[in-house]
Amino acid sequence: MGRHLHQWLVEETGQDLIEYGLLCSFVAFATVVAVNLLSGAMNNSYESWDAAAKELWEVPDPEPLP
Repeated sequence: MGRHLHQWLVEETGQDLIEYGLLCSFVAFATVVAVNLLSGAMNNSYESWDAAAKELWEVPDPEPLP
C-alpha cells in the first residue's frame, strides 16, 4: 500500500493535461472579465461614432410631385 501511495505522489502522468486545463480556464475567465469591463466603453464609443456619422449629412426632404 505504501509503495502505491508513493508511486501515485511521485509520478507525473497526466500533469500536463491538468496544467493545460487550468491555463485554458484562466484564459477563458480573463476574457469574460475583460469583455465585461470593456463593454460599456465600447458601447459608448460606437454610440458616439454613430452620432457623429449622423451629423455629417442630413437627408433633405423630397420635393412634392407636380
